[in-house]
Amino acid sequence: METAETRDLSLDVTSLTGVHWLGVVAALVTAAVHLLLGIRMLPSGIGISFVLAGLGFLGGIALVLVDYRRRAVYAVGIPFTFVQIPLWYYANFVALGKSFPAEVGTLGAVDKVAQVVLLAVLVALLRN
Repeated sequence: METAETRDLSLDVTSLTGVHWLGVVAALVTAAVHLLLGIRMLPSGIGISFVLAGLGFLGGIALVLVDYRRRAVYAVGIPFTFVQIPLWYYANFVALGKSFPAEVGTLGAVDKVAQVVLLAVLVALLRN
């Protein structure tokens, strides 16, 4: 019997569906945006939080690719991704007095589309 201590964490993509791959791509996009922006803002606290969020998305991808507790990854990924949308809106529009959606910006739009897609994928995978 395989235990957590003896589990092989090698790549296991044979069980991934097209929906999984859509989620992987969406997570890669949002991870890249977070890392790019975070590195630009280092060493500020917001820069650190962006880098950590980007690494969180990459960590989630890695866990899915090695088939490590995928359902738990989906369940944790939903609030992890969801909370970033209202935080982004508040930090970029409410706190700065900018108009939405006129001042979203390309990276913001790409990131939020990727996150909405990722949320839909995670919900669908968790429900199956």
